[in-house]
Amino acid sequence: MVGADGIRRGLLVRTVFAVKRGWYRLRYPGLTLGQGVEIRGRIRLRRGVRVSIGDRTRLNKLVRFAGPGQVRVGVDCLLNATWIGTWSSVTIGDRCLLSNCELLDSDFHNLPPHLRHDPPTAATRAPIVVEENVWIGAHALVLKGVRIGRDAVVGAATVVRTDVPPRVVVVGNPQQMVKKFDG
Repeated sequence: MVGADGIRRGLLVRTVFAVKRGWYRLRYPGLTLGQGVEIRGRIRLRRGVRVSIGDRTRLNKLVRFAGPGQVRVGVDCLLNATWIGTWSSVTIGDRCLLSNCELLDSDFHNLPPHLRHDPPTAATRAPIVVEENVWIGAHALVLKGVRIGRDAVVGAATVVRTDVPPRVVVVGNPQQMVKKFDG
């Protein structure tokens, strides 16, 4: 049984989250927040990025979004001190856990030596897709054009340069598959 103090605390917490959601919606016109999003820290949007965050997603510490692209975060996710740089698109499925990692869908510069000082071309960027129920560990780096399959785990400090199959664990640089989940 919940007492009157517990009910008041719950109401206060919900009110604080509602006020924060309202403030961030006013501050960032490119931000769409679903029902019950909990901004437990701060969020920052830069360079005109458009961000849509699904219902009941929690954002802890400082979560940053940058670039002229689009980010879609599914429902019931947790983003903890995450940085997403997008010049095309980054899609994060439902029920994902992202812990102090970086997702970058652009190289930010051209690779050929004679083009390095020129503005980036379309070849420098490609969308990132993180399917449902993916866990990305601290200090991991997910690079352009990658798809991470459903129920996969990306270990801490892993550099993800190629697609990750569903239901596996990858670690290291370069990434290596170290486990497959049954069923």
